[in-house]
Amino acid sequence: MPIGLIALALGGFGIGLTEFVIMGLLPEVAADFDVSEATAGWLISGYALSVVVGALVLTAAVTRLPRKPVLATLMVLFIAGNTLSALAPTYSVMMLGRVIAALCHGAFFGIGAVVAADMVAPHKKAGAIAIMFTGLTAANVLGVPFGTLLGQSAGWRSTFWAISAIGVLAFIGILALVPNIGHRAAGPGGLRGELRAFKSGQVWLSILVTVLGYGGMFGAFTYIAYTLTSVSGFDSAAVPWLLMIFGVGLFIGNTLGGKAADRNVDATLLVALSALAVVLAVFAMTAHSPAMAVLSLLLMGVFGFATVPGLQMRVMRFASDAPTLASGANIGAFNVGNALGAWLGGVTITAGLGYTSPIWAGAAITVLAVLVMAAAARQARTAIAQPAAQELTTV
Repeated sequence: MPIGLIALALGGFGIGLTEFVIMGLLPEVAADFDVSEATAGWLISGYALSVVVGALVLTAAVTRLPRKPVLATLMVLFIAGNTLSALAPTYSVMMLGRVIAALCHGAFFGIGAVVAADMVAPHKKAGAIAIMFTGLTAANVLGVPFGTLLGQSAGWRSTFWAISAIGVLAFIGILALVPNIGHRAAGPGGLRGELRAFKSGQVWLSILVTVLGYGGMFGAFTYIAYTLTSVSGFDSAAVPWLLMIFGVGLFIGNTLGGKAADRNVDATLLVALSALAVVLAVFAMTAHSPAMAVLSLLLMGVFGFATVPGLQMRVMRFASDAPTLASGANIGAFNVGNALGAWLGGVTITAGLGYTSPIWAGAAITVLAVLVMAAAARQARTAIAQPAAQELTTV
């Protein structure tokens, strides 16, 4: 394993921590700035929206630049945003810090996925991407619970100081460990060449599968605390530890999904998405059982994140020689799916359908992802078969 992947994973760990740890610290942040929890919640929504903007705009702006210096610069932006959050005297300044940190999120993962894939042999590319995303899963398994505990015991600002320190370590690691891989300047034709990748129908289908597949998982996950306490009967104090079980599932799924995608991307995605749809449906039907809720939570993490390396690898593959912007766009698509699932789950709860309704909504969205993925895989097979058939006819 190239040691540079560790530096990328550390950057992913810090970014994942920034995105998710705020969820456990909202009461403290809201009290400190004297705002409602709903207003404090915009620190999450504003971050997600900024990720999408950064994934597209910032990635497009740096496509002509060498990737290693770009990754290091993105970490500087990340450090600046979190330091500003730690020092923020007002809610508005805190939001600005969140936006600045979020802008580097999509570009870092998008460009980092390309760099990770370039570090290894062709048959190990998805596995390399999975290693980089291990940082994101570790942020959920370890970072969020301990970051929340740190913020609750030493003040929420201490958590953001700790995240800034992680950013400094990642910055040093990128400079020292990530190789200066030969840079293909934004594919043929620079940025215009990168944009030509979006003429591929398979790129758009891959992005749509990302939105729907990730939306299905997060449609269920966003309101999972309410399901676990109001339906499964767990005490609220148990929720952080139950979420660690979900995080363990993410880690397992990311690792296995990367290895499987190196063998066959489309088959891996079809199996993982189909299994996720089944798990969500079973979860919705058996959520009243604490034991089944724990098992479902674990499997939801496994199959939900088993798709991530394959989804990122697929969009890069069909973007061909111009993968950077498409890779960044797919990172944005993960966050669009996050927002879609959260919105639809909220709609079902508001409609009075109960706290298992977001899980049913997630299952429905995932079924759509399976159908789109099946159509994309069939179309890809047909495109490969046609030239071969024509060649045989000519012979």
